[in-house]
Amino acid sequence: MLRKALKAIVKIIKIAILAGLAIVLLPRLITTLFSITRTYTTQTVPPAPVAIVFGAGLWRDGTPTTVLRDRIATAADLFFSGKVQKILMSGDNSYIDYNEPGAMRDYAISLGIPAEAIVLDYAGRRTYDTCYRASAIFGLQQAILVTQSFHLPRALFTCHALGLQASGVPSDRQDYRLSSLFYWHLRELPATLTALFQVYLTHPLPILGEPEPIFPAGSK
Repeated sequence: MLRKALKAIVKIIKIAILAGLAIVLLPRLITTLFSITRTYTTQTVPPAPVAIVFGAGLWRDGTPTTVLRDRIATAADLFFSGKVQKILMSGDNSYIDYNEPGAMRDYAISLGIPAEAIVLDYAGRRTYDTCYRASAIFGLQQAILVTQSFHLPRALFTCHALGLQASGVPSDRQDYRLSSLFYWHLRELPATLTALFQVYLTHPLPILGEPEPIFPAGSK
């Protein structure tokens, strides 16, 4: 009797583990498949009015991390090749001494991008917020998303689910440390599951405010 009970318990545990893995892995599979036909290189991506650069953290000295610098450099390539007219830098500015969009702008200017071509979103605390505000605050209907390949599927899926037609360009400009890649890919599993809950169930409202259209009505 005890042996049968133990076997039943083990079986239940195995089923629970498999079910848990399916719940976590399936959203990642869905977003990856969704992104395949919407992912391009800087040369092949169709032009769009704006490139959106997602924040990726700052070093202690307030400068962009390596991952973030690569995103900004990729957006610069799009700008200089005429693929986009403007670049929306979206990041976190929750604290006075943490200004992610400002650091992104400074680095972009150091690459030669004119200040007037840069628009800052100070409330892009998460991917959902950036996509939501791109449409609701900055008036975008179409954009090119710039981020690393591990994050691009979730970003593309989220923006499309929120009504922003987007294509994506991976910004993997170097071989990142294996430990970092493992962390980022592992992080995407719960983050992608959360993204599906956000766009289909919870519908959280990001920080909003007065509209700041990048291309006001009547402008060329």
